[in-house]
Amino acid sequence: FGPTIEGAGVDKAGDIYAVSFNNELPSAGRVTGEQQQLYKASDSEAYVNGIRFNIDSAGAEEAYIVDAALHQVYRLTERQSSDGKFGKSDVFCKDETMLQPNDIAIAPSTGRIFLSGMNYTSDSKTGDGDLWTCDSTGAATRLGQFYRTNGIEVSPDEKTLYLSVAQNKGGAVISNNILAFDLDATSGAVTNKRVFVDFGKLDKSADTDIDGMRTDKDGNLYVARNGIGKVAVFTPSGDLSAYISTPSIDFVGNLEFGGPSGKDLYMVGKCKDDETKGCVDKYTASAAGRAFTDLQKGAGSPPPAGCGKKNRRRRRSN
Repeated sequence: FGPTIEGAGVDKAGDIYAVSFNNELPSAGRVTGEQQQLYKASDSEAYVNGIRFNIDSAGAEEAYIVDAALHQVYRLTERQSSDGKFGKSDVFCKDETMLQPNDIAIAPSTGRIFLSGMNYTSDSKTGDGDLWTCDSTGAATRLGQFYRTNGIEVSPDEKTLYLSVAQNKGGAVISNNILAFDLDATSGAVTNKRVFVDFGKLDKSADTDIDGMRTDKDGNLYVARNGIGKVAVFTPSGDLSAYISTPSIDFVGNLEFGGPSGKDLYMVGKCKDDETKGCVDKYTASAAGRAFTDLQKGAGSPPPAGCGKKNRRRRRSN
């Protein structure tokens, strides 16, 4: 993997995938076990940047891969048991007014996906970041515009959507927050916007960007901090519970849970010792990841109750 390794995703078997396979921007591949290419876009201008797996309505495994350069999402179907590759690829949703998209989250009970994107400028303005959703038919809708957005995730009960928002001023990064919204996974509507974490107030790290975000099955939120070689862990109520160090990576781009039990957290980013390559660090957590757990349940399973509601009564961390 090249230094732009990003967009970590997990399949039903617990294997981890990421983009920048063979250091090629249109390509994604498997990280764990035998490394091999999963997908390569046919358009040389493509820049794939995020991966999510899902179980479709017929019980078959599928994958969604975002293309930041061509403003679209691919849907991979007809997975082969012999090599794990997909036999078919189609454009699932597309809109030229999407800023990228950059990262992807999914509500598996409805098959609805959510997308973030950004326009990186010296002085951020509203509209340099956006939030989109595509329903199960591929119809795309913009849900909001913000300062530049990046990490995105859905809580296990599918009632909360998390979105990172950062701001630049005079070429310097001056704020990094995680927003939380009440989510209707059926319609895609997001309401009750609030600040879940303000890193400036939390630990004076407002100048360090948030990147990928993932939840475990208990609703804890794991947040890549791109620049300090750490992943922050927050409870569903927004309290900081831990910082996980990434010894091989300073610029942590993304993360995902996988492995046989779904408890191995894989964190990806540019290698600290050789910035021409991508590195992966692993940490074993106490709970399995949400994505891995959802894939074991199958298509359209109702989400568990209660994982995500508590952030309405958040106690601020000091």
